[in-house]
Amino acid sequence: MRIVITGGAGFIASHIVDQYVQLGHQVAIIDDLSTGQQENLNPEATFYEVDITDARAVAEVMQTERPELINHHAAQMNVRRSVQEPVFDATTNILGSINVIEAALAVGTRKIVYASSGGAVYGELQYMPADESHPINPASHYGVSKYTVEQYLSLYNQLAGLSYTALRYANVYGPRQNPYGEAGVVAIFGEQMLAGKQPTIFGDGSDTRDYVFVDDIVAANVRVLDTGDNEVFNLGTSQPTSVQEVFAAVAEATGFTGHSIYAQPRAGDIAYNALDSSKAQQLLGWQPRSSFTEGIQRTMQFLRGAGS
Repeated sequence: MRIVITGGAGFIASHIVDQYVQLGHQVAIIDDLSTGQQENLNPEATFYEVDITDARAVAEVMQTERPELINHHAAQMNVRRSVQEPVFDATTNILGSINVIEAALAVGTRKIVYASSGGAVYGELQYMPADESHPINPASHYGVSKYTVEQYLSLYNQLAGLSYTALRYANVYGPRQNPYGEAGVVAIFGEQMLAGKQPTIFGDGSDTRDYVFVDDIVAANVRVLDTGDNEVFNLGTSQPTSVQEVFAAVAEATGFTGHSIYAQPRAGDIAYNALDSSKAQQLLGWQPRSSFTEGIQRTMQFLRGAGS
């Protein structure tokens, strides 16, 4: 299958590229390398250094590659930046996505697989774990932009017959996650602890997230290549894990014996999250395979190697 992956130099999408290539698909990557890393690029994939907000450049790539399927991961993913710079967030996540969709239609692409957010779109949960019918109530501009693209995909399906699958990720962690700047707490804590630095916990450490290992996310992206059309799926473990529990698990894996620093909670952060993935299990045959302990160990092994 001919596949274009946007954001393919990034943490999650680069793992998906590797798996698609291994399965024998013809893969091309669109990434502007603003947050993606050159070293994440698979040498067997064609690479285009393109910003998805550049409609003409995106269209040219699609005309050249003529993908049967587009896996759309490119995004502005910094929740706090979305609150501070809402126009930038909307330009990248909404208008950039429309550029990708329009370019897909122009070349007859069959389907778009879209990486959404199971934390940001629901906002503060009314019940937990949240299933796909949970009320949508984003607490950040980022959450609004991610959900808006889901709605555009549904509209384009109705108007033009373009198939899609939207995957609402829980908190994904694993090798290649950037521990600097806006990143997952597992990678941040790991990098700091391995360097002997005191990590900072925002709030009192009781906030919970649903942590899913990147390999499990990759498996779901493989399954939806030929199933799950015109559906939205949560991808998580259903298990809430507190920041304090993450701190303890990473400390054990790294041998860190220090303490954390506590700071004020940050704007846009939600207090509690866990996702019910029963629908993905029923319709895709997907469920997470990696335990949190195993995932933490593998992530720390990667960070040790990256820091050496």
